[in-house]
Amino acid sequence: MKSDLTEATAADLSSLYRKGRASPVEALKAILARAERINPRLNALCLIDSERALKDAAASEKRWKKAEPLSPIDGVPVSVKELVRVKGWPTLMGSKAVDPHQPWDEDAPSVQRLREAGAVIFAQTTSPEFGHKGITESPLRGISRNPWNLEKTPGGSSGGAAAAVAAGLGPLAIGTDGGGSIRLPAAICGIVGHKATFGRVAAWPPSLNGDLANTGPMTRTVEDCALMMSVIARPDVRDPHSLPADDVNYAKKLDGKLRKPRIGLVLKFGDHTLDPEVGALVAKAARTFEKLGCVVEETRPDLDSVDGRKVFGIHWLCFAQRVLQMFPPEKHQLLDSTLLGMARDGAKYSSADLVAAMADRRTLSIGWNRFFDTYDLLLCPTLAVAAFDTGKMAPDLADGTPNMQWSPYTHHFNLSRHPSLSVPCGLTRAGLPVGLMITAAHYRDALVLRAAHHYQQAAPLRMPALPA
Repeated sequence: MKSDLTEATAADLSSLYRKGRASPVEALKAILARAERINPRLNALCLIDSERALKDAAASEKRWKKAEPLSPIDGVPVSVKELVRVKGWPTLMGSKAVDPHQPWDEDAPSVQRLREAGAVIFAQTTSPEFGHKGITESPLRGISRNPWNLEKTPGGSSGGAAAAVAAGLGPLAIGTDGGGSIRLPAAICGIVGHKATFGRVAAWPPSLNGDLANTGPMTRTVEDCALMMSVIARPDVRDPHSLPADDVNYAKKLDGKLRKPRIGLVLKFGDHTLDPEVGALVAKAARTFEKLGCVVEETRPDLDSVDGRKVFGIHWLCFAQRVLQMFPPEKHQLLDSTLLGMARDGAKYSSADLVAAMADRRTLSIGWNRFFDTYDLLLCPTLAVAAFDTGKMAPDLADGTPNMQWSPYTHHFNLSRHPSLSVPCGLTRAGLPVGLMITAAHYRDALVLRAAHHYQQAAPLRMPALPA
């Protein structure tokens, strides 16, 4: 167990609180002090509400002293991505165009569930404007940086959340994922991020990205991820897509046997470049699963020739064009130029284009359903590269041109709605993390978490004190 409270996991803190060896107030003060020292270099947190958080931590401390905690994560500090509503905090979506003078009088469902569990909501994390890209920078917030290497991006769009968790600025974070925005930065920053089965974690207000969008946990360990899922995986009347309660205690499901699942390993989703170091580390992770008694076969899904990248792109751009209606023309100049460009591109699509893409989405989803009828789990890279330099939308290929297919995997499961998690599977020679993505059939979130937990126990990533 870590002696530095900023390096402790949520499970560690819960144990310390229970034994009286640390208190929620002590843990929060340690994190606040660390944030004061390093957040100016990272730009991961854009709002810190220390006054309210200290009051909530003190209330939690009283509950632990009475041996009456509300949950195992009572008193554990949590940060929330700036796209997720927190009562009393301006939810500006990383945008200069959003009016900050609004009531902000209601928590999002995930935040409400965390409060009910006694967690201490202490900070808001940075995001690109409306979460529209896979790096974290915006005209409003500036550039957020990767604690493993400050010259590298933390990914996006939940890059601030990933950087905060990796850097010891709270062990738990809420992110959002419309095309990989939890899993991509989790991989780039060496942490765990879970996109649950669509609807398992209720979301409100509705996302710009429609039914591609998900809310979920970002943590250092799968155990902490499961602790969060046990709290936030609840229905809510404000989300018409939320699933009925399944009352699963995900943390208690972690240590169950894997029972020799059949696993499909897919290293490439089509004709794209895969960094050899990334491919080698994912292949090594697959061999670890074999040592755990699993049957692993390298394979290829049959998606009936549907181009997932094209299908996703049409959906994403058509959703992005909504900002043109959300704000009057005189405010469009306030938008990030890349978001405005995406919105204008999206406006060029016809309703027939979108309907055709929706039909292809259904075909692609059926293809993945058939895959999971054969295989219990899919292993693949979370993304095709390691972290790249800040200030770039994409890394460079060997010929110096931008690699626009650096993220060919995650969006498939936003389209198909399957549960999908990124867990770290090693470091490149440059000392940058690589992510392994584990995906399963609909509603099998507990299996995804269990498989990831067994893998993380067998091949843990030794997280140094960051920034490096």
